[in-house]
Amino acid sequence: MKKIQTICLFFVLLFLQTKAQVINVADYGIQPGKDVTLEVNKLLQTLKGKTGVTLFFPKGTYEFYPENAYEQYRAVTNHDNSLKPIAFPLFGFSDFTLDGNGSTFLFHGKICPIVVDNATNTTLKDFTIDWEHSFVNELKVIANNPKENSFVALVNNGKFGFEVKDNQILFNHYNWQDPIGQNIAFDATTHAAIWDTRSYYLKEKFGKSKVQKLNEKTVKFSHYTKKTPPIGTVFATYGPSPGGNRFAQAIHLAYSKNNTIHNVKVLAAGGMALIAERCENVTLNKFVVTSREDRFFSTRADATHFLGCKGLIKVENCLLQHMLDDGINVHGAYVKVEKYIDHKTFLCEISHVQQRGITFAEAGDKVALLSRETVLPFYETTVTTVKKINDTRFLLTVAEVPNTIPEGPLSFENITWNPDLYLANNVIKENRARSALITTKGKVTVENNYFSSQMHGILIEGDNKAWYESGAVMDVTIKNNVFENIGYGSGDGYPLYISPMFLPTQKLGAQKYHHNITVKNNTFKSFNGLLIHAKSVKGLYVKNNTIELQTTYPTGSTLPAVSLNYCEDVVLEKNRFNGFDWDLKIHQNDNNNNVKIKRNKGIKK
Repeated sequence: MKKIQTICLFFVLLFLQTKAQVINVADYGIQPGKDVTLEVNKLLQTLKGKTGVTLFFPKGTYEFYPENAYEQYRAVTNHDNSLKPIAFPLFGFSDFTLDGNGSTFLFHGKICPIVVDNATNTTLKDFTIDWEHSFVNELKVIANNPKENSFVALVNNGKFGFEVKDNQILFNHYNWQDPIGQNIAFDATTHAAIWDTRSYYLKEKFGKSKVQKLNEKTVKFSHYTKKTPPIGTVFATYGPSPGGNRFAQAIHLAYSKNNTIHNVKVLAAGGMALIAERCENVTLNKFVVTSREDRFFSTRADATHFLGCKGLIKVENCLLQHMLDDGINVHGAYVKVEKYIDHKTFLCEISHVQQRGITFAEAGDKVALLSRETVLPFYETTVTTVKKINDTRFLLTVAEVPNTIPEGPLSFENITWNPDLYLANNVIKENRARSALITTKGKVTVENNYFSSQMHGILIEGDNKAWYESGAVMDVTIKNNVFENIGYGSGDGYPLYISPMFLPTQKLGAQKYHHNITVKNNTFKSFNGLLIHAKSVKGLYVKNNTIELQTTYPTGSTLPAVSLNYCEDVVLEKNRFNGFDWDLKIHQNDNNNNVKIKRNKGIKK
């Protein structure tokens, strides 16, 4: 019997070896140091329908241009939908590995490096994604005159340069120009957003502001900021939004299962480094987003972003820094109910312009109907059909509806596509915005990470007013992390900010929005003494955390260290505030219930 099992195992291994295939691109004329876009696309076409393929690149720098790229109109969530040139269209592959062997893939212009769509068991590993020319325009202040509120800046725009036309600076790119648009100021010493960054926002004041080109590398700005920026300040400008500056993400995962990204570095992108939507099981290990040595900034938007996924999102051993938005964002989407038609059919609308074209639901998905006033669900049902009308609207038919459809504005939320999240041993720092946004009903563990961000550290929100990002959390553990200098952009950021976002027309409902959040054994190195803001939470446990005074930024705050509003079943225990020379306070509204505060040190009850 044992001999038969051995023979069977031999033939299984032989079959797997025969099935697996390593394709060395050098055998197909693909060589470093030149444009290989067309050759790579032709090779990928020959691999359609094959499984177990590894596409192997001998180490080198391979260049990709948009003119010979595969092109497809794509709706990419949280980006600008458009006709997109794609260098690696990995569509429909199974058991496919892209192995860069330490290579750099260098891109030019508006081109999307990698799109994985309707694929299973895909691995991307051992390569760097970079662009010849960054999508972020950099200005470094080399001289200033506070009396006349002016400064001179060195323009880091490579070979493309810039021009001044009609009192406006225009940054030249591959085949387009950027005005200033969105922008933010950074401190060259800390490589983080400058303190009080809002005072240094570049904004033209008509009739007063002036731009003067001094030479091919320097420009003078007068009356462009509220306060004159210090010498050494570095501005990032990145054009208008929406519709202007999120068009070329580095990696897009869509409608795929079991995606792995290992030892991949992203040095630039005209959008996010990684955007994943409608995917099941995504693993990131040693994924690095950072700036190139001759640049100050990395990606135009988030390092990683996940919308409407399920299974497990696992992010470990990653370095995410110098990007111009969040480190990681995991969420679903609220869609508006425009009208109840009849026969269990609703006319729905995608709520945000940069979510147009998403697949909100498919037959068999479980959805919740909720009040848009309280953002609370009141009925669950199952989708039977979805009929797309256009990128914005669709007809959603469900198995059952309430006996009475309530008056007032309504939304749907997909509750099937909510992933678990394991976020461990990562460094997220020196970026605009937050370290992490977490709004998923799955099991969430955040442990052994280092966070340092301009705004809040971890934001647990739920937003039915702006980006329409769902949903309420049900099981979150945040433990053994280090939070350092959270909120250094303005001083009012909390390491942990937990609250649904409300319009003036929205209100708290009868039930709590978030549930079961544990925060324990973390270290907070803080200049402002803030720990947590919580609103509409049932089950909040904050235990054994250490909050230490840090003096890198101006110390003190008028905000309470702990703020509780409409919370229930709260335990605040054995937390230690060390070194603070002002009164730290706990603020409780009268609408909290069953709050236990005991054995905390250095804070007033």
